[in-house]
Amino acid sequence: MVAWLFPGQGSQYVGMMQGLVERFPQARQRLQEAEELLGYQLGRICFEGPEELLRQTRYTQPALFVHSAIVAELVREHLQRDAVAGHSLGEYSALYAAGVLEFADALRLVALRGELMFAAGQQLPGAMAAVIGMPAQEVERLCAELAQELGRVLVVANYNSPEQVVISGEVEAVQQALERLRAAGARSVIPLPVSGAFHSPLMEPAREQLAQAIRETAFRRAQVPIYSNALAEPLTEPDAIQRALIAQLTAPVRWLQILQRMYAGGVRSFYELGPGRVLQGLVKRTLTGVTIAGIDTAEDVERVRAQSVVQ
Repeated sequence: MVAWLFPGQGSQYVGMMQGLVERFPQARQRLQEAEELLGYQLGRICFEGPEELLRQTRYTQPALFVHSAIVAELVREHLQRDAVAGHSLGEYSALYAAGVLEFADALRLVALRGELMFAAGQQLPGAMAAVIGMPAQEVERLCAELAQELGRVLVVANYNSPEQVVISGEVEAVQQALERLRAAGARSVIPLPVSGAFHSPLMEPAREQLAQAIRETAFRRAQVPIYSNALAEPLTEPDAIQRALIAQLTAPVRWLQILQRMYAGGVRSFYELGPGRVLQGLVKRTLTGVTIAGIDTAEDVERVRAQSVVQ
């Protein structure tokens, strides 16, 4: 069985999508459609940067979605898919690839999500950090202790692999957690360049407005199961997908559990559709005896089309 995976924030890079748009008229058309809907030149930000601009969540999220959606369209007829999942923002790309959302509807939600998360980050400033080489339960325990001591928000936001979790919370709490986690034996603790405490209660100001927009958007039954970030369970029904997507903003991303559930369900080939190689790395560190590949550039798409591995 084959799973399509879609990356989230942190996978963007200056020059992303450019080769696809130059090579495939279909990609050029999609980007044009996206720019009309967004009201700004997304292509220029993706192709030319600067990186600081592309890194702003209000631009990063539409950029990642459009890139991944284009790749999904270009390989749809050439690559088997039995299940899909996306990391955080990537869940929206996965919903598009599974036929749950129309392109324009998904992009509207993604653009709104980016704006709301940016605003929430301004309203309730937060930070995030990756913690490597410490068991998740130990990180959870230390975060809970420190949160209680300080009276601040501090939670585990992503369960990425057996070796890596991400913490999220108020700036002071995350800064103190860096010291405490290092002292407690974490191999590495790396602050992340993000504009808010994503997947934590600090995103609550964004949740209600996004929830309303999600409820007002037409969701269809998924053509293949989509493994939800919040539940790590395969969903196909529109109502269940909407509820899980609303929960996603303030709940942890259970990526490790998603990969384990997919593997238990028979998935042995994983393709990352979109920019970068982050998810390929997480699969590699989580599962053995599986095939892992990425489809990011025009060359990658050409290779998949040449092999045309539809079963």
